[in-house]
Amino acid sequence: MMIGLRKKLHLLFFVLCAPCIFSLSFNDKGDPKELAAQIVSQMTDAEVLAQTFMLGWVGLKPSPLILDWVRQRNLGGIKIFGWNTSNTLELAETVGTLQKESLKGRFQIPLLVATDQEGGWIRHVKGATSETPGNMAIGASGYPQDAYWSGYYIGRELAVLGINMNFAPTVDLYTNRDSTLIGPRSFGIDPVNTGIFGLAFMRGQEAVGIITTAKHFPGHGDTDLDSHGILPKIGVSFDVLWDRELAPYRMLSLEGLPAVMSGHLAFPNTEAGMMPASLSPWFLKNVLREKIGFQGVVITDDLMMNGATMSAGSLSRAAKQAIAAGNDIIMFSETPLLLDPVWTVLLDSMKKEPEFKEQVYEAARRVLEMKLKYLRGEKAVPLIPDVENVKKSLPDAEGTKFFLDLAARSVTVIKDSDFPLTPASAGNVLLTGQYLAFFKQGRIAYPGAKSYWYAPDFGVADFLQYARAADTIIFCLSDELGMRFLKSLQPLKKKVIVFSVLSPVYLDEAPWVDGAIAVYSYANESFVAGFSVLLGKIEPRGQLPFPLLQPRWIAPKE
Repeated sequence: MMIGLRKKLHLLFFVLCAPCIFSLSFNDKGDPKELAAQIVSQMTDAEVLAQTFMLGWVGLKPSPLILDWVRQRNLGGIKIFGWNTSNTLELAETVGTLQKESLKGRFQIPLLVATDQEGGWIRHVKGATSETPGNMAIGASGYPQDAYWSGYYIGRELAVLGINMNFAPTVDLYTNRDSTLIGPRSFGIDPVNTGIFGLAFMRGQEAVGIITTAKHFPGHGDTDLDSHGILPKIGVSFDVLWDRELAPYRMLSLEGLPAVMSGHLAFPNTEAGMMPASLSPWFLKNVLREKIGFQGVVITDDLMMNGATMSAGSLSRAAKQAIAAGNDIIMFSETPLLLDPVWTVLLDSMKKEPEFKEQVYEAARRVLEMKLKYLRGEKAVPLIPDVENVKKSLPDAEGTKFFLDLAARSVTVIKDSDFPLTPASAGNVLLTGQYLAFFKQGRIAYPGAKSYWYAPDFGVADFLQYARAADTIIFCLSDELGMRFLKSLQPLKKKVIVFSVLSPVYLDEAPWVDGAIAVYSYANESFVAGFSVLLGKIEPRGQLPFPLLQPRWIAPKE
């Protein structure tokens, strides 16, 4: 009888305490590190694994499949790509829908909502958000406060939309002049300046609750190849890498950088050999964690890029190698099926391999700790966006003024042509380029100017007919196609002024032009600033943040 009573008491104790055991919530008070560990300890293997997944989807509205991942798996994060963002209001509604579903989960854990809003060239969230001068313009201005306010205003616009994580800043150095992937996304060639600008950008985002992610570790700037299509091989020694590409990560890690994106890049002259850094335990554990001392979350670049999958042999193998190497979040640009091998292989490995299971649990704990630190409190980005606030707040009015000022500070005179170039001194002007904002601002600056829009399937003969009738040709240059048309002007002996946007490296091939300025972006503000310099309305103060091959190019600064 006594044994039966004890069993009943034990059962009663379990029933009374069960709600306490399973009542942990994301909203509970407590130290983020301790609470994250407690929540993870109560999760199933599937719930833990789901926190390490970040998925994209195709379309403006959330697909049924991404909704299934959130509802059935309590997915850890979503990635907003450019194809999701043409309608800003619809994007805000989509983020709200997905977060509401996530908050219905057992532990009420919100989603990480991430995107690439670097500024300048890379602006995945389009619609009503600001176009900005970008990182190379910040490098040309030389002011860390320009990096701070860029991060602040870009972050404030993302926060209005419920986006709480930004894969920015890019701290890749512009060490390879032929890099078409990095180019103007870089602050420049100097590692210390890049670290300073990256830190200032991080502080600006931090002020408005955005989780900063520096990329692409350990450095994508010293290759002209694109890891979306192939695995780039960068032949530098580790000593060079440590003093150069890794310097910004060393600086930012000391200041509490919350996240790093690992790149699909091979460094054959290091201990990692031909293994992509994103799948390399040596790079992520030995170098990033132990040698640099990074304490935050590591997230892969898109695992559907060939730079990762070609090395691993399959997507599921790449995903497993990524977690085993030390990544905490594995990112996919598309939504896999619920029972895709990329899920089932990892879950099965957790059951059969204790060491791998421990790594997944530690990754999920880090992710939860970061969420608890950044997605709660006064500075936290609202989980459910206010659509009416989106209508009023985008583009950010204060940000628009700042970005115009930044554009003006960053304009760099590469070759002076007796500026100012007034409408009277220019004579008949031909504006040549590919951007609507260039033509719009050019016609304001030079009333009566003619326009010629070049395109890939156009021949130069038609263009030269227009050029022969002009006294001055103002040529907007941004790529190799533009160089083909620009070079055709040399025999005409006309006055040619180059208006360089994005990276001005193409100017190395045209030392014969009469004048050149660089503005680094095709944002409207950059064209306003550039034409203001040509007209003599503002004084150009920008300094090129990397050397051109032609030393005589750069106009001396008084």
